[in-house]
Amino acid sequence: MLNRARKLLAAIDAAPTGRSIVGGVGYVYAPVRLWHWVNAAAILVLSLTGYLIGTGTPATSGGASGNFLFGYIRFAHFSAGYVLSAGFLLRIYWALVGDAHAMQIFYVPLWRGCFWRELCHEIRRYAFLTVEPARGLGHNRLAQLAMFFMFTQTITFMVLTGFALYGQGAGTDSWQYKVFGWVFSFLPNSQDVHTLHHLGLWVIVMFVLVHIYAVIREDIMSRHSFYSISGDHGFGD
Repeated sequence: MLNRARKLLAAIDAAPTGRSIVGGVGYVYAPVRLWHWVNAAAILVLSLTGYLIGTGTPATSGGASGNFLFGYIRFAHFSAGYVLSAGFLLRIYWALVGDAHAMQIFYVPLWRGCFWRELCHEIRRYAFLTVEPARGLGHNRLAQLAMFFMFTQTITFMVLTGFALYGQGAGTDSWQYKVFGWVFSFLPNSQDVHTLHHLGLWVIVMFVLVHIYAVIREDIMSRHSFYSISGDHGFGD
């Protein structure tokens, strides 16, 4: 497994955005498409229910036994959290056994000069200072950087803090608290963990908005057609 990981990292260093494509369609994202849409559904549920948990729901009349709305909201949030976490673990596994493109959102070679040159090119392109797109399979450097810092790191943080908070409610004897309770060693105040977890929600929301914009913009301006269901990546002339 370690040798496999080293080879993948070497492949990413050698050809970060994949091989050059002149025309046609390339298949690159493999089972990641299934993970993408399951992950998107989980994030949607987590965002909606997380917002309601953080801000509260309108008061309703009657006893608690007849108004279990907040309980259903919490149940949906926790269930989606388990789905997100399981999918993220499988995504890490695929990063190790898949192709070089599968590793991109977990690995950013900041120490390589070619990375910064390609990143500057993408920044210029998004600033409308150049129109020439990077022609290759895989994520461009700006997308890779955004996914690593805004998505991968944030999801990791949300999983850790989410299970820590869940474990606190489940009790110190629960496996969630035993595995994730160390979070409170760094953040002893539970309210601070709640606040940071809620802040992470808005980081994810901002990432999703930027992600959707970038995908639509790429399809229109660079004539790169990314088929989000099949995983194919098409290139115009």
